[in-house]
Amino acid sequence: MYAYDLRLAWQSIRRNPGLAALMVLAIALGIAVVTVTFTVYHAMATNPIAHKGDRLYAVTIDTWDPQQAYEEDKPEHPPTLMTYRDATHLYGSKAAPRALIMYKSGLLALPEREGVKPFETIARVTTHEFFSMFDVPFQYGGGWDAAADRGPEPVVVISHETNEKAFGGENSVGRTLKLGKTDYRVAGVLEPYAPSPKFFDLNNGSFDDPEDVYVPFGWGRAQELPVYGNTNCWKSETLESYQDFLNSECVWLQVWAELPTAADRDKFQAYLDNYARAQKAAGRMPRPLNNQLYDVDHWLDRNEVVQRDNRVLIGIAALFLGVCIVNVVGLLLAKFLNGAPLTGLRRALGASRRDIMRQHMTEVLLLGFAGGLLGLVLAVAGLAGIRSMYTSDWNRGAAERLTEIDPTVVLVTLALALVAGAIAGLYPSWRIGRTAPAVYLKTQ
Repeated sequence: MYAYDLRLAWQSIRRNPGLAALMVLAIALGIAVVTVTFTVYHAMATNPIAHKGDRLYAVTIDTWDPQQAYEEDKPEHPPTLMTYRDATHLYGSKAAPRALIMYKSGLLALPEREGVKPFETIARVTTHEFFSMFDVPFQYGGGWDAAADRGPEPVVVISHETNEKAFGGENSVGRTLKLGKTDYRVAGVLEPYAPSPKFFDLNNGSFDDPEDVYVPFGWGRAQELPVYGNTNCWKSETLESYQDFLNSECVWLQVWAELPTAADRDKFQAYLDNYARAQKAAGRMPRPLNNQLYDVDHWLDRNEVVQRDNRVLIGIAALFLGVCIVNVVGLLLAKFLNGAPLTGLRRALGASRRDIMRQHMTEVLLLGFAGGLLGLVLAVAGLAGIRSMYTSDWNRGAAERLTEIDPTVVLVTLALALVAGAIAGLYPSWRIGRTAPAVYLKTQ
């Protein structure tokens, strides 16, 4: 019976190809707009480490200006970054089962590979817990240990791309890579790693490219590596040396803690509060006590990775799809009523109202499926157009991550097209199924 309905639907489409094409295009346009908008929104809103997002916490302490909040429009929020003295104290306290400190910097790579010129690298200066806490995948080797942080030892973890450039993609563990004036031993090579959004460092752009090299935290102080990112200072201080900078009230470091249980979280929160009270007694931290722990989802919300405008765009896209569906309803109604004499003959020959509705809904779903496929093609073209608008390497990398269609989006697109077609066809199919056949038989 369904094969018969499909044959009738195809014959009906062939009788009015222009009208059918117009309906397919209307559905496709609505689906394409929703798909493009949803793809970008999905990339922004997805928690890239959801499997342990409730165990990882961004640590914040309010050390800011007593006369002015860190964010004027949101005075309840403490700074997203931390001073050197607070970060290193919390890390050294071992109050959390695992914690890390980090910031973004840069180093000049001087590879020994023939034909490869020196190139600038983006470096993450961090402690050894970074790789295990954030489940960073390794292609070769691994990270370093706590002794390498304290030393600091000349070891480095390099990205997949850096390994391709400096060593031709070979297993480079144990080999030497010169960064600046120091020869570093390669301890590990990462697999391609680009979490999107870059949840652990929203200070430098939510969709920034991943780092090229990772070096032990101690090298930041030993080599006075510059800070690539926000360095926010609220009071006038004399900063004549790097040590003055480390002792200042400037916030520039990211601190994360892994707290597997609620008890761990409560214990660490209590430690934060007691530490802040002790600092207040010593004349620091003049603002009211406001130490916050943000899990990954709340950290993304805190930093407004998905802004209100993006949510509004989803609603506008849905409304546009609704307008397309309304237009398709009118076109279907006109088409079905135009073919009502044939429907009347089928009713006179014994077809039930259910048969008539089923046959017309089959035609609608066929149009919806065609609209979904065309909409998917238009969406891919639209996303490619968005990517082509960004020419710099940084913008291109971010755009590619935001506009990549995954299988889930493809399935949602096709399902949405079928649902949109079904919704559009319900009333016209019901209307033609309820029409008395005698009216049209008299005209034949």
